[in-house]
Amino acid sequence: MPVSAPSREAEYALIQRIVHGEKELFYQLVRPYERRVYVMAFAILRNEADAQDAAQDALFKAFKHLAQFRSEARFSTWLIQVTLNEARMRLRKNHLEIMRPIDEVEQEDGSYTPRDFTDWREIPSEALERKQVREMLVKALASLTEKYREVFVLRDVQHMSTEEAAEVLGISAGAVKTRLLRARLMLRDFLAPGLDGAWATQSNSPKGIKPWS
Repeated sequence: MPVSAPSREAEYALIQRIVHGEKELFYQLVRPYERRVYVMAFAILRNEADAQDAAQDALFKAFKHLAQFRSEARFSTWLIQVTLNEARMRLRKNHLEIMRPIDEVEQEDGSYTPRDFTDWREIPSEALERKQVREMLVKALASLTEKYREVFVLRDVQHMSTEEAAEVLGISAGAVKTRLLRARLMLRDFLAPGLDGAWATQSNSPKGIKPWS
């Protein structure tokens, strides 16, 4: 069962107690964010074992450098930033290239041109329950280039605000919005053919008809 994060004031007080010697309280501090840390690491590394190792190392580094945390930021934002940096370092060290990135059609101004402008609605909950669709979603996310995958995970998986994602990534809020839009469009291009019927062969919907229509 997920553990709710304390208020910022209570969290900062807890951090001060840890910094001043009550080290055993660290797990209480990070427990609400364990899943988010792992998800961030897995989104970058795309391997369960590597993600688990990266998550553990990120938590250790957060503990080691906790005194460097400044109360102006949210602790969760700082912790995810530590995790992202750890995952990036491991990715570059191991030269992981699990999937070839989705081909991007870039204009001179850097905009992304989607393959078509067909109807695109939210993926229905019934579809998400099917293992095949979940697997394709993981593959689609893995196929994004790193900068788009990172911003998509921070905004649409971690549910960070634009400003928080910008802080974690060290880019402007405008860049976050631009990358997120492109990431969503590229994911749509990857997923749309299947959601249009190819993955619904086991459902009761007629071929070619979206199951949520």
